[in-house]
Amino acid sequence: MKAVALLLLALLALLLALLSPATALDFYGDSVTFMPPLKQKDGSFKVTFRRRQNGRSSCKDQSSLSCEDASCSGLSEDAVQQTDRDATGKNRWCQSERSATVSSSNTSFSLRDSGCCWSSNMEGRTNWTSSAELDLGRRSDSHAINGCPVTATVSSLRVPQNCFSKLSLLAHDPDGDLVRCRFASAASAPANFVLDKNKCELTASGKVAVGGHVFELLLEDFPRKNITLTYADGTTARREASDTSATPLCKVKLQFSLEIVVSIPNCEAGHALPVFLSQTPSDGDLLYASVGKSFQLSAHAQARHTSVHDFQVSGPGKMTKEFTKSREGKASATLSWTPDLKDLYRAVPVCFTAESNETQSDMRCVVVIVTQASLLQGKASVKCSPNKMSVVLEKASMPGIDENFLHLTDSSCSLSSNGTHIMGETSFSACGTKLVDNGDFLVFKNEINSFVLPSEVIVRRKKVRVDISCQFPKSISISNYFNLHKSDYVFTESSFGSFGYTFEIFTNSNFTTKVAPMAYPVEVKLMDMIYMGIQAQSTLEKVTLFVESCKATPDDNPNNTNSYDILKNGCKQDETFKVYKSDQNTFNFEVQAFKFTGNLDQVYITCTLILCEPESSFSRCSQGCLSDPSRRRRKRSLNKETVGHSVTQGPFRFVRQADSNAAVADNVPLMKNSVPLAAVNPIYPNVKVSERGWGIKEILNTNISTVVFACTFFVLLALLVVVVGFFIMKRKDEDRRSLLVSGCEN
Repeated sequence: MKAVALLLLALLALLLALLSPATALDFYGDSVTFMPPLKQKDGSFKVTFRRRQNGRSSCKDQSSLSCEDASCSGLSEDAVQQTDRDATGKNRWCQSERSATVSSSNTSFSLRDSGCCWSSNMEGRTNWTSSAELDLGRRSDSHAINGCPVTATVSSLRVPQNCFSKLSLLAHDPDGDLVRCRFASAASAPANFVLDKNKCELTASGKVAVGGHVFELLLEDFPRKNITLTYADGTTARREASDTSATPLCKVKLQFSLEIVVSIPNCEAGHALPVFLSQTPSDGDLLYASVGKSFQLSAHAQARHTSVHDFQVSGPGKMTKEFTKSREGKASATLSWTPDLKDLYRAVPVCFTAESNETQSDMRCVVVIVTQASLLQGKASVKCSPNKMSVVLEKASMPGIDENFLHLTDSSCSLSSNGTHIMGETSFSACGTKLVDNGDFLVFKNEINSFVLPSEVIVRRKKVRVDISCQFPKSISISNYFNLHKSDYVFTESSFGSFGYTFEIFTNSNFTTKVAPMAYPVEVKLMDMIYMGIQAQSTLEKVTLFVESCKATPDDNPNNTNSYDILKNGCKQDETFKVYKSDQNTFNFEVQAFKFTGNLDQVYITCTLILCEPESSFSRCSQGCLSDPSRRRRKRSLNKETVGHSVTQGPFRFVRQADSNAAVADNVPLMKNSVPLAAVNPIYPNVKVSERGWGIKEILNTNISTVVFACTFFVLLALLVVVVGFFIMKRKDEDRRSLLVSGCEN
């Protein structure tokens, strides 16, 4: 018995050890960010870093990172600050942040921490290890110590099994270096997860398993141009541009957990999965805050078939969150933070998700750069075209600006100027322009930045940064926003760059006068001809536009099963459809107005478009009409064509004719070889109203039919009276007989 008791005591001691303050977290992951190191009088460097740690129960019990080499000294830590926690009261997740300072006189230094235990996971991992390594050489390009990649995640990531497609991770480098992600040497990728090293993005290569999965990644930065590093002891080291086989300038470990939950019926963003709305900053945005001034960030999300009850946030200590809900499943969070002097020049990662009971939105992360408010924000005018944007900057709004030291994101793209303005222009596929999926908008972003020459030791120019962007709605419910007619569409593909389509309604067959946006919805009468035109705009000089299909729907959902084909697989389906000759980038056509059967008075037209290079003889464009789509020969990489993109225009609204005209029109025989829209049955489109004789509608609308139906009604009424009288008399006769029989028996 004593042996058993001792064994139980040993097990209890082990359990208590596992639950010690350093490991009390049900560990969900962590990340480390660095401030720019400061050189001290003795030649050593003072390095300040902050660690965010994610867990489940008590996030204030954070363990400590320690130096791995003897050259580190003077480790000083601030108190742990809890930055966010689960608002449901169920302690599902929490996050904390701690700031620490250390001194080092070596050419580099490294931090390390380890503990137990990871949250329950499919990989069976228990122990975790945190680490970071920083090179302390002064760079020849910036004359400063290298800055480490900035990254973070929210505490708890979760996504339904059937909805997981990708997870984008923050990987910002303050020096503009190339950042690559890889799995740590002791950690392999969970089954069916694939990591894109250059994009720092997780995708699925198959069906991912339901349950928790843990990830341990290393983010490493490499210079994009040749630099020399100079150390405190006078030694130097050379780094070649983008040489990923060389020793990285910095390594930071990112650890996080991802829970795959059971599948849900609908993965459409905004349905049960919350989706961010256009007012929300884009993933990867650089935002700026000033010392001593309140910085605010607003996130807006919507889930039409569930409730957004909170926003999960990974941010700095003392950042506050104000949550509000509104109608139609919308909710918003306003994050507020006031940096103090010790935050100056800090690059702060802020990540957030919109939370519902079932799941959460995609994670978005931004980087907040803390400045002394010397950053000039100029007044710029941006003009957006389907495949490029132009910017004009007023010099008067930025006194003392030097246009000779400004460029776009890509430093090779300079700007021009005159006496009053600075001008620039770029296509959506050049000059470092970035395409961002911003929920219900696609945003093309660039910026004007000031720069410093490598030979300059001091400068007296103010730092300049001007954001420029163009955003295009993915889809618009035109029935709700008639003044916002949808005509411009922009797409990007690697082999075709950026290209756009305009889809317009015209007033006549000359295709010169467009219907004004304020005239939407466009009112038409049955049998009217409607004129529409599609034009392709591409950065490539020679492309051919091919319209593969056009179909009508009663709303702006092109996937509505209630639809009618006008053009299908390049083949004409509607007898009134006619294409007008034009150049290879334009498709003008007409079709006779129609409406859907039933109480549906609106029609939208959606066309599927493909761009091809003219010399590709086996492309879809060269094949034309395919009555049998299975005969299609297609290999896009060889045939140089885009995927099919859909564009929608409308609505056309059916205008009812006056009653006096309707009676006449209904008695006019239908013209041969024309199918008015009123005669189209979208379920059986080949079934048409008879061209001869009267249909049911015509019979019901005549005076003769009124007399016939009136006579029939009175005859049926008389018969009903006779039948009812007969049964009443029969019932009375039966009652009389039953009374006589009972009287005789008595």
